[in-house]
Amino acid sequence: MQEIKITRTTHPKAKPDQNSLGFGKYFTDHMLRMDYTAGIGWHDPRIVPFANLELHPAAVVLHYGTEIFEGLKAYRRPDGKVQLFRPMENVRRMNNSARRMALPTMDEDLGLEALRAFVELEQDWVPSAPGTSLYLRPFVIATEPTLALHGISEAAYILIASPVASYFPDGLKPVDILIEDEDVRAVRGGTGEAKCGGNYAASTRAGDRAEDKGYSQVLWLDGVERKYVEEVGSMNVMFKIAGEVVTPKLTGSILPGITRKSAIELLASQGVTVSERLLSVDELIAAAEAGQLEEAWGIGTAAIISPIGGLAYRGKKYAIHGGEIGPFAQKLYDDLSGIQWGLKPDPFGWTFPVDQPAPDATGSEK
Repeated sequence: MQEIKITRTTHPKAKPDQNSLGFGKYFTDHMLRMDYTAGIGWHDPRIVPFANLELHPAAVVLHYGTEIFEGLKAYRRPDGKVQLFRPMENVRRMNNSARRMALPTMDEDLGLEALRAFVELEQDWVPSAPGTSLYLRPFVIATEPTLALHGISEAAYILIASPVASYFPDGLKPVDILIEDEDVRAVRGGTGEAKCGGNYAASTRAGDRAEDKGYSQVLWLDGVERKYVEEVGSMNVMFKIAGEVVTPKLTGSILPGITRKSAIELLASQGVTVSERLLSVDELIAAAEAGQLEEAWGIGTAAIISPIGGLAYRGKKYAIHGGEIGPFAQKLYDDLSGIQWGLKPDPFGWTFPVDQPAPDATGSEK
């Protein structure tokens, strides 16, 4: 494996107040970078002082959006150690995104060691206040200076980190969601299953419209038939309908969420089967009208669980669980967050401290 060279900053920053972190407002002292050159591969991994990037005005990423990213967190355990949650899943998903966007993939062991070594160096930045964490944002951009549209010959992998507050500083409060029936997020065969910026930029207009109407986010429908539920905002989504836990099937236009996957596996260990299937908006609304839509929640890295207290569709509003978080979603949040922060046992081998060697690509995350 390539050695990751470290150049420490000579001007360390003051740590921000843990009680006013927000999200993505502050950044740690360092960043990790490595470069890709066709015929050589990924090379020169190094951790350097945090600084602005210098890009050629014709860099491919600026003109054709050739980029991908990931999002994961480092958590401070009660014993003071720092651990990651299923980082190999992020490495593998990033490679899947790279394949879709015609960007170079990375050796899994190198990708994992980059995450581990970087967090180990920056672990003093991992906050300890309840619900806080260090958010990690690795991304890959095409840096080749050309306006020609063809395969990528030059790219950069960059990893930055930001200490973030609890997503719910005042507890898990349900939000109201507007079902979007005009814009679409993605289509099958497109880039919906890749974690790339274009997907998020394309979702902003609908999100802004929903916010103007007093809703926190939108519930996306599929881009072909405008019929099947896909995601909520930038998260996967789950429902409890007449006792059945349902989440939209991964059809190629939905991001395969790692928190989603973890929830399905955790619930299976508890004897609860999650139905991964097509769920039409008509079935969802019929369940709401019949009082069978018992609970609903978004699920993703940032929030873990974001309970949905109400849905709006074509001028009608439907309350879910009286606008309060349901017991099922609350328990799922407690169980997942407990493992992530080291408050509960991890029987799955999902976590490991950053001060020990990272599991290789043949380990438990395979």
